[in-house]
Amino acid sequence: MTSKTLCINGSDVIIRSDDRRSLLDFLRDDLRLTGAKRGCDIGACGSCTVILDGKAVRSCRISLHDLSANHTTIVTIEGLSNGKTLHPIQQAFIDHGAIQCGFCTPGMVLSAKALLDRNASPTRDEICRAISPNLCRCTGYQQIIEAIEDAAQRLQTSAKQSARPASDSPLAANAPSPSARCRDARSRKKDSKPH
Repeated sequence: MTSKTLCINGSDVIIRSDDRRSLLDFLRDDLRLTGAKRGCDIGACGSCTVILDGKAVRSCRISLHDLSANHTTIVTIEGLSNGKTLHPIQQAFIDHGAIQCGFCTPGMVLSAKALLDRNASPTRDEICRAISPNLCRCTGYQQIIEAIEDAAQRLQTSAKQSARPASDSPLAANAPSPSARCRDARSRKKDSKPH
């Protein structure tokens, strides 16, 4: 039996290469990461969205078997905050009332994160396109769009502040990425092995 190592929320997780379950089933059933929701199970609603190597994807449509290589990086909503400090996107959703029933919220937040990671200043149209695969039946999308616009501003402000010397207050946006945490952990393991 061969295996692959995935980096999930900053931790290495070993899976069997022949496992044909969906990524959603693995996250929810094996790892108890239940932020990715089971909605339609056909990739149409976006409630199961996670970030896979920087892209927002529907985890119900991804087979563990099809994950291409070792060290694939996956971020779920549980991996976004920095301890008890919410990520600025999560805080913006709260501040703008962009969380009604909450079922779509993890997928919306992760779609927003994937967008803002590649485009720090998206237009309203780009925001709408990025979240279009995610369905929300409660908010009418206006609050969600406003939250993402605000989060973009917060992240830009945070980036400017972190460029200054010695900031006193670490923000979740400045925390190491999950893939960096996995690389750091692997480096420490290699360094600690006797030669």
